[in-house]
Amino acid sequence: MKISGTASIPGAAPERVYELLQDPSVLAKCMPGCDELVRTGENEYEMRMKLMIASLSGLFDGKVRLSDHEPPRAFQMQVDGKGKVGFMKGQGSIGLAPNSSGTEVAYDGDVQLGGTIAAVGSRLVDTTSKMILKRFFDKLSSIAASDPKAGEARVGS
Repeated sequence: MKISGTASIPGAAPERVYELLQDPSVLAKCMPGCDELVRTGENEYEMRMKLMIASLSGLFDGKVRLSDHEPPRAFQMQVDGKGKVGFMKGQGSIGLAPNSSGTEVAYDGDVQLGGTIAAVGSRLVDTTSKMILKRFFDKLSSIAASDPKAGEARVGS
């Protein structure tokens, strides 16, 4: 399944949004259903999250890896998780650019699902993924807005 789109993070410069997206505590707060995100190495994390699609839900244990860093413009993300209801595997690119209100985040990736979770139908999975992405970026915008330095670029980070 292909996922792509854009989200606006008002009032925050690309440098600040990039910094937030590299912070595991911020990522854990932004990812709906994320119970924990623990650093296991440089740019590598183990995660535990609950995923719910329609009446099907389950816990997933997995790994998140950030790579190909081009601060503050872009990076890659790989996610690999499995649970009793199936597995998910995804990779994608995240790009950041200034816009008139703050930062425009563009994302483009591919997600593979298997097991029972894949059987619920691609339309339902597509709708759920859009909802998860909306919640993620809404929470990221809220975190950026709550930090008094969110609109400033941080030098040396």
